[in-house]
Amino acid sequence: MKNRTMVLRAASILAFMMASNFLGTPFPAYAQMNGPTAAKKHKWSYAALNKVPEKARARMNPLENDPDAQAAGGKLFEQHCAECHGRKAEGGRRGPSLRAREVQEATSGEIFWVLTNGIVRHGMPDWSKLPEPERWQIVRFIQCFRVSGALQAPPAQR
Repeated sequence: MKNRTMVLRAASILAFMMASNFLGTPFPAYAQMNGPTAAKKHKWSYAALNKVPEKARARMNPLENDPDAQAAGGKLFEQHCAECHGRKAEGGRRGPSLRAREVQEATSGEIFWVLTNGIVRHGMPDWSKLPEPERWQIVRFIQCFRVSGALQAPPAQR
């Protein structure tokens, strides 16, 4: 009985370790936890932008010209996104930089689609339960880093 309990406990621990990436895998979370060199080997971070349906790509941000949308999006970003992507969207242990050229060149619709659907197999949850206007505000905040081809800090963080 004691041996059986030990075997079951060991199997449970092994299953937990495998599910939690403790043993190392080719998944992006592993690459990001092991430093910038490992993470650079993977182009996973932005690949989801290539999978956005054409109809979603073409969507325009209805809050594009709303002067309050960027600030509101910044607050929402802090609440929902900063833990993984960093306070200034510079990237973190669990999420890629959103200041990267791939993200900044993406359309509003592409960013909105990824935000809405997530990239669950890479650890990014879908935010479809967040009201649509709030998701558009986050998109507006993420895009504030672009300035005619160059990247800049958002106004509130300069």
